[in-house]
Amino acid sequence: MIPASAILSPEVLREARHRERRVAWQQTRIAWLFIAPAVIMVTVFLLAPVVFNVVLSFTKWQKFTGLDQFAGFNNYARLFRVPYFSEALGNTAFWVVGAVIFPLAVGLGLALLLRNIPFQETFKSLYFLPRVLAPTAVGAIWYYVYTPHGVLNSVISGVTGSPFDFGWLYSSDTVTGSVIVTFVWQTLGITMVLLLLGLAAIPRDPIEAARVDGASSGQIFRHIIWPLLLPTVLVVTILNVAAGFTTFDLLWVMAGDYPGKRTLSLAVYMYYESFSNGAWAYGSAVAVVLGAMVITVSALLAVVQSRVSKNIR
Repeated sequence: MIPASAILSPEVLREARHRERRVAWQQTRIAWLFIAPAVIMVTVFLLAPVVFNVVLSFTKWQKFTGLDQFAGFNNYARLFRVPYFSEALGNTAFWVVGAVIFPLAVGLGLALLLRNIPFQETFKSLYFLPRVLAPTAVGAIWYYVYTPHGVLNSVISGVTGSPFDFGWLYSSDTVTGSVIVTFVWQTLGITMVLLLLGLAAIPRDPIEAARVDGASSGQIFRHIIWPLLLPTVLVVTILNVAAGFTTFDLLWVMAGDYPGKRTLSLAVYMYYESFSNGAWAYGSAVAVVLGAMVITVSALLAVVQSRVSKNIR
C-alpha cells in the first residue's frame, strides 16, 4: 500500500496534473480532428467568400477590370443615388413582412386543427411535400398556374362561365401577392410542423385546470397556449425572415423581367447588377447591405426569443 504522505507529495501531485493535462490535450486533438473537415469547409465555402465579397465592395471591379483599384465607399454611396435600390429595399421589406405573417398565420391555424385529429401524420406529410421540391421547380409550376391561359384562370372561367385571361404575374397590383401565395404554399409545411412540435411540448395540466375553471377556448389560447408557444413562434419567425430576405428563385423564375417589376428585391437586384450589368463591385455592396440587414434583424429576434424563453422558465 502506498503511504498517504507519498500520495500527497508534491512530486505525485505534479505528475497527476501533468497526466491530466496530457489527457486533456489528447482529447482536444481528437475533437479538432473530427471537426476539422467542417471547419475547413465553412472557411473555404462560407467565410472566405464573405470576406472577399466585403473587400470587393470597396473596389471598382466591373467586367474583369478594376479589382486592384480602391473605390472607398463610392459603391455604397451609389446605393442612395439609384432609384432601383430604394425600390428594391421597399419591396424587400414588404416581401419579408408577407413571408413572415402569412405562413405563420396559416401554419398556426393548421397546427391547431391537426394536433388532435385522426391521420395527423398523413396530413402533415401532404402539407410538408412542397417543402422537398426545389424553389425553381415550384416557381415553374406556379408560373403556369398564373399565366393568362393557366390553371387559375381556367378555374375562374369554369366557375363564372365566361372567359377570363388575366395576367396575374404581369400586373403590378397582383404580382407580389401571387408570388407570396406561392411562397406560403412551399413553406407552410415546415412552419406547421415546427408549431406542432411547440404545441406538443406544452403541458396539459394548465390547460385542463383552465377548462375546469370555466375558461373558454379563446381565453386558453390567449393566456396559456400562446405565451408557451411564443418561443417556437419566434424561431419560425427568424427562419422566415431569413428566407424572406434572401428569396431569389421564386422571384426570378415567376417574375424575372427586371428592373421595373414590382417584385424587384435586394437579392434579385444584386444578381441583376452583378451578372446582367457586370457591376460586380456594386453588386457586392448590395450583398453586404442585404447580409447586414439579415444579421441585424435575426440577432434582434434571437435576443427577444432568448428573453421570452427565460421568462417562461
